[in-house]
Amino acid sequence: MRFTFVHAADLHLDTPFQGIGQVSPEVAELLRDASLDAFDALVDHTLQAGASFLLLAGDIYDGAERGLRAQLRFVKGLEKLAERGVPVFICHGNHDPLGAAPPSAAPLSAAPPGGGLAQRGSGWSAVRSWPENVTIFGADQVRRITVEQAGSAIAQVYGISYGRRDVTENLALRFSREEGEGLHVAMLHANVGSNAEHAAYSPCSLDDLWDRGMDYWALGHVHSRRVLHEGEPWVVYPGNTQGRSFKPSEQGGKGAYLVEADGNRVRGLSFLQTERLRFRREGLDVSRFDDLADLRRGLTEFAAAAGADCGTAGLILDVRLEGTGPVHADLACSGGVAEVLRDLRQEFEGERPLVWWERVQDRTTPPVDLDAVRGRGDLASEICALVDHKLERPELAEGLLDDLIYPDKPYALKRHLEELSPNEERELLERARLRAIELLDQADACE
Repeated sequence: MRFTFVHAADLHLDTPFQGIGQVSPEVAELLRDASLDAFDALVDHTLQAGASFLLLAGDIYDGAERGLRAQLRFVKGLEKLAERGVPVFICHGNHDPLGAAPPSAAPLSAAPPGGGLAQRGSGWSAVRSWPENVTIFGADQVRRITVEQAGSAIAQVYGISYGRRDVTENLALRFSREEGEGLHVAMLHANVGSNAEHAAYSPCSLDDLWDRGMDYWALGHVHSRRVLHEGEPWVVYPGNTQGRSFKPSEQGGKGAYLVEADGNRVRGLSFLQTERLRFRREGLDVSRFDDLADLRRGLTEFAAAAGADCGTAGLILDVRLEGTGPVHADLACSGGVAEVLRDLRQEFEGERPLVWWERVQDRTTPPVDLDAVRGRGDLASEICALVDHKLERPELAEGLLDDLIYPDKPYALKRHLEELSPNEERELLERARLRAIELLDQADACE
């Protein structure tokens, strides 16, 4: 029997956005509602596709303090699915572990097969019961629920939730295929393999998943969309439903997967876009621009091209100007970058879908021939030699930053500087060298 289901994860409902500065009231409202609107879109996609069931693989909420607004919106969506008889399966992850019920709370039982009440999480909750179409997997053991359609079993859904935030056990090893007709689907919030951008909650390997006998692994936790393996079994991260920052894993299209199945075999996946805003951080080479007006036109064209790839989602941009060229000196002037940013925001004001310029960074460099400077025998050449020496030995470069930057800076700035990666420290030294040479040459020209 052919059927479809939707696999989503990491909703992080009502999550705060990271790395976003002062915005217009319109952008602030969109940011505030984006994760909730993405969930509404997920529900609509599920219904429009005629999906047989919906899987939510962890991190429904962003933390223990689950906002009332998020809870009410979540239940409303589940009720909408219940009205159409669509089962929903939920496992909780590291951001929303089930935990233990607060002492003052009335106890709630674990979700029975086929839906019903769920365990209360560790955070305050205004939801004390769920629609009958909802199954929330407990944290004590892996459980299996049979999904039927037209009187026949089409799927066996297995799952387990986190009982606490810091789960280091390999929960994948608890799964084992049982007898039952249909597609065997396992839900798990976990980190598969090596992934430095995500904490190693319930770490496991692909081999661990292959050995469990499942047909499809519905994973959550990693926010970038990935198909780790196709067929026998499928191992899939759908990514999160709404990006939250300019981190690499938060950029790009966000949504869920519509999974097409036939009996006990997955035929393929289709991406369902749910995001309301897309984050994009990009570098732009300035060497082809003659002046600031030409640069502004180039940035406008870049935004138009980026927006064309977003569908109905709005766009939040952080562009880093790189390279060297005639516009470097204009950007280095006091207020040059700020003027470009102000002009872009005015130009795109009222654009639909929305385009918001969060930041334009000047990382351009002056046209300095370092080889020529090294042979000049002046102060600039001494600076060049000093930085060359430090860059050859990273431990000395770190010491140079300590000597030149940290002692006279306030604690708040020092804390941020200490977070620099080795590559960022190297870039900072190289940029400082070029800037120092540029200023020295300007001073000589004025004498």
